[in-house]
Amino acid sequence: ADAESVHDASAARRAVEAARKVGMEAFSLDLIFATPDRLSRNWEHDLEQLVALAPDHVSLYGLTIEPHTPLGRWHERGQEREADEERYEREFLLAHDMLGSAGFEHYEVSNFARPGKRARHNSAYWLGVPYLGLGPSAHGFDGDTRRWNIEAFAAWERTVGTLTDPVGGEEALTDENRIAEAVYLGLRTSDGLLLEAGEYSRVLPWQDAGWITVQESPDGPRAVCTARGWLRLDALAADLTAFRSAR
Repeated sequence: ADAESVHDASAARRAVEAARKVGMEAFSLDLIFATPDRLSRNWEHDLEQLVALAPDHVSLYGLTIEPHTPLGRWHERGQEREADEERYEREFLLAHDMLGSAGFEHYEVSNFARPGKRARHNSAYWLGVPYLGLGPSAHGFDGDTRRWNIEAFAAWERTVGTLTDPVGGEEALTDENRIAEAVYLGLRTSDGLLLEAGEYSRVLPWQDAGWITVQESPDGPRAVCTARGWLRLDALAADLTAFRSAR
C-alpha cells in the first residue's frame, strides 16, 4: 500500500462527477478495508458513501503491508499495526451484506457488480483464458506458459522497434500448477468449482460449517463459497488441491 497517497474521498467524488459529465456510462470504484486502527475509520459510513455514488462495479481489497514501502517500514519499526483478523472479517462481512442489500452481486471474492456489469477483463483471468501482455511489467498467458515483461520502463523501451524480446521471465505450468489454479480460481468466484468424483464427501464438512454450498449444475455439483468461506479461501483451496493432486 502507498501510505503517502494524496487521494482521498473528496477526490474520488470529484472523479466520479467528472466521469459522468463527460458521458461515461459505466465505472468501477475500489475500496480498501482493514486499515490501521489509528485512522479511526467509520467503515459503515464509507460503504454508505460508496453506494451513494452509484457505481456499476466495486472492487474491495483488504490492506496488505508490503516491504520496501513507507507503510512497510513504519510497520517494521513498530509505528504502524495491521488490523487484527476479527476486524478484517467483520468489515468484509459488513461489505458483503451492505453491498448485497444495495443490489450488487458478490461474484468474486474481491468484486461486486450490478446485474450484467461483471468485469469482463478480470473474468478472463479467473476462467483461465489466454491473454496477451503488452508493455513494461505486463503479464501474458498462452494456456501453457506465463510470461512477464521487463519491469523497468527504460529497459523495456530499448526493445521497442527491435527484434529483442522484452520478456523478463516465464513459467511453464506443471500438472500440479494446473490443479492448484483450477481449484483456487473456481472457489474464488460465485460460479464455484465443479467437483470431481469423490470430492463431495471431502467438502461436506465445509458445507456443514457454512463455508460453502454445494449447488447442482448441468455439468454436475459445484462447490460455491459463502462470504465466510471466502475468508478461508486459501486454506480451503490448499486442502482440496492436495486431495485432488494425490488421486
